[in-house]
Amino acid sequence: MATPTNTRFAVAVHVLTYLASCAAVGRATPVSSDELAGSTAVNPVHVRKVLGPLRAAGLVCSRSGAHGGWELAADPGVVNLAQVWQVLQGDDPVLGIHGPNPACPVGASIQGVLTDLDRRVAKAVLVELEGITLNDVLDDSGFDPTDVAGLLP
Repeated sequence: MATPTNTRFAVAVHVLTYLASCAAVGRATPVSSDELAGSTAVNPVHVRKVLGPLRAAGLVCSRSGAHGGWELAADPGVVNLAQVWQVLQGDDPVLGIHGPNPACPVGASIQGVLTDLDRRVAKAVLVELEGITLNDVLDDSGFDPTDVAGLLP
């Protein structure tokens, strides 16, 4: 199976779900980038790069310093995955659209076809993701609030 090169959305959903689970068990301290990196198996710098736009969108907040870290800033029952997708994906193409040779009979017209297809796929992705909240992801993950090992400092 092919591996996607852009994992920002998957990492964001993972991290937001982790933060939602911490909130669900009443964790009072922020979650460090290192802890989130340990859960996602990515570099803490990548975690911070993913969380930066989510902070700007008001989905998470952060505290700096020795006891700083990240917290969910929005209700996980209200935040849907389309919001996360839009923050991270924006207007970037969903499909890997390339720059064809305009001198080629196919290349001269394929760009418009692919661009239209990309718009339709992007709309379908948003429609699907709008119906899924962070709470839904937390529930679907099998999270059990009675199993809080690792979530409380």
